[in-house]
Amino acid sequence: MDDQAENLRKMMQKDINTDKRKKTRVITVSSGKGGVGKTNIAVNLGIAYAQLGRKVIVMDADLGLANVNICLGIIPKYNLFQLIKRQKTMRDIIIDTNYGIQIVAGASGFSKIANLNDEERHFLIEEMDTLSYADVLIIDTGAGVSQNVLSFIVASDESIIVTTPEPTAITDAYGIIKIIATEISNPALELKLVVNRVVSISEGRKVAERVINIAGQFLNIKVDNLGMVYEDLIVPQSVRKQTPFLVLDPTSKASISIKHIVSRLEGIEFKEGGGLKNFFLKLLGSK
Repeated sequence: MDDQAENLRKMMQKDINTDKRKKTRVITVSSGKGGVGKTNIAVNLGIAYAQLGRKVIVMDADLGLANVNICLGIIPKYNLFQLIKRQKTMRDIIIDTNYGIQIVAGASGFSKIANLNDEERHFLIEEMDTLSYADVLIIDTGAGVSQNVLSFIVASDESIIVTTPEPTAITDAYGIIKIIATEISNPALELKLVVNRVVSISEGRKVAERVINIAGQFLNIKVDNLGMVYEDLIVPQSVRKQTPFLVLDPTSKASISIKHIVSRLEGIEFKEGGGLKNFFLKLLGSK
């Protein structure tokens, strides 16, 4: 695993960042289990970055159960299946959207493509050279710890692990962090945690501290607390309407949470109608 992952990381860095004047920021969004809101967060992070003026591509690397295009209400003509089978090129399958981002659609319902062999994985990374014009490449990986997921994580600059306050989600988040710590050799990888669907700031902090402290104590790995996303009725509404919640209601608690996370990723001050105080007031439901 270490040798394969290291080779993949080198290829990805070489292919995506051949232009020395600009380095594409590669961020993977992963989770230990499905159903924690990983894809929704990846899509809305991409839109938040685009609103900052960045060129953004969101790539659906869930090669068995793709959902990015569904979140956006898009029916792709081509997807990663045609690319990996060498029927289409990466340029052929890149899709423009109405939200300021481009997407690369994954493939659903193809069990064979869910676990690529080394040759197919190598070819996919080579084709990613096409995406080097982007400022930010957000890769929505599959849930769990398949070979494909670990390969994308090891090749990225930053890996965001999404969890929720549910005990099973917390356990699985620790599980994927443990596998990253023990099976991946990439000292430069920045591991970050996002706690989704929290009902209070204290709940989000408690979950994050628990995961981060255990990872540090037992795995000797640093995990940064990137932030939290509030439980918000706008999220299921956006899923049903196939419209990102950041677009459906930019002032919702979930939207403000996403903007705050991007501001932390970028190291910039978050300003939303009155600064940090107003941010927390909105999160708490006050006016």
